[in-house]
Amino acid sequence: MTKPENRASARRKVLAMLAAIFAIALIIGGLRSFFGTEPENRDSRPKGSIEDVLALRDRSDVNVLFILVDTLRADRLGAYGYSRDTSPNLDRLAASGIRFAQQVSQSSWTKCSMSSLWTGLYPARTRSLRAYDSISQEAQMPAETFRDAGFRTAGIWRNGWVAPNFGFAQGFEIYLSPRMQRGGRLNRIDNPNISLEGSDGDIIDSAREFLRSHGHERWFLYLHMMDVHQYAYSEDTAIFGTTYSDSYDSAVRWVDSLIGHLFDELEQRGLRERTLIVFSADHGEAFGEHGDEGHARNIYGEVTTTPLILSFPFRLDPGIVVEARSENVDLWPTVFGLLGLPPQPDTDGQSLVPQIVAAAAGAAEPDAEGVAIAHLDQAWGRIQEKPRPMVAINEGRWRLIYRAHRPKHSELYDKWEDPREQHDVAEDWPDVFEDLNAKASAYLLDSRPPPWGDDAPTVEIDEMQLNQLRALGYGVK
Repeated sequence: MTKPENRASARRKVLAMLAAIFAIALIIGGLRSFFGTEPENRDSRPKGSIEDVLALRDRSDVNVLFILVDTLRADRLGAYGYSRDTSPNLDRLAASGIRFAQQVSQSSWTKCSMSSLWTGLYPARTRSLRAYDSISQEAQMPAETFRDAGFRTAGIWRNGWVAPNFGFAQGFEIYLSPRMQRGGRLNRIDNPNISLEGSDGDIIDSAREFLRSHGHERWFLYLHMMDVHQYAYSEDTAIFGTTYSDSYDSAVRWVDSLIGHLFDELEQRGLRERTLIVFSADHGEAFGEHGDEGHARNIYGEVTTTPLILSFPFRLDPGIVVEARSENVDLWPTVFGLLGLPPQPDTDGQSLVPQIVAAAAGAAEPDAEGVAIAHLDQAWGRIQEKPRPMVAINEGRWRLIYRAHRPKHSELYDKWEDPREQHDVAEDWPDVFEDLNAKASAYLLDSRPPPWGDDAPTVEIDEMQLNQLRALGYGVK
């Protein structure tokens, strides 16, 4: 082998050893259970200001905790105006941090959405659009940037669409899915198509073990939580009713309580005052607003409007709300801009630091009604079928739902007058309709190649992994 190949082989062996040691520690570590307990909600952070936010780039002690709750729509959180008490811990996080009020995810299907979130590229450029596509090994992933900057990097996940064979492990020294069955009992809606084992409590236990082992170092920790996707909740959080929508809210409350316990862990270890918390979701969930339930079927607002919250090593009082429209492709350009880390190459996303500064000053925010894009191949799981792209173009007050195979049947909504997208106004605004149709078509046909220059590679999925993906409720064929 050449010297670079030798180094790569040695690195893989080291990473495998770290992951093995970590997995063993999880099994024998005697991890604590917190079923039926409430977080303590202690917060020892000092008060900070926008100047402290901008000074983060000069600090060398800031860790990054990235929490992603799969299938979480923004409007089911109190911080985003929901009347039910589903999210007390996340609401406190937003109240003393920065909340982005109009966050758009790039797809309603996890793999497509996460490919865009991690690379900062729209789906037409990641080209990770169908079940067997993966992220190129040439892509510059955020975990690689953190690792190269001296952070210890770990990812803990339960959704098979972000498994290593799809390219998502790049840059992580530890990247694993916990396979434990926790003590205690969780409830789930009666759905024979959903049978994922374990719970997000396993993720929190794993995160605690990581902090025990590596809390003294500088670290980047990614947690991809799945119990909202699974409508899983404890008896203590089953407080909203028995419908699907009620069960979803109970699951949000359950996951919020787990996250609150993780915040307690940071406090107890003295890590909260040097940790930047980034909270987001890959997509939302539909409850019949446009005739469908679930996600990964279309890209209406209920499945593409997600939360984004930043919480700092200090409290902002009051917190900041960025009203400008933003996207998941903006997430890492913003975090890297705040921390002074090298940007990823040629991204579609942009740093939102100028919007943060403007919002803190009460000034007009740049691009407050800028363009945002969501994209789904509606045949993503049926490989024998031709692609059927569906694209949403958000521009100013307008939102176009473009159907590439039937462009004249696209839909136009006025988000100012009709935020829930219930009244198609394409006939009332033909010029707007034609202009956005042309932009959607150009997005599909004329998007430039990704920085790595090639199409997304495809991977084989064995029957075991297919069954694991089907256990999430996806009909992959």
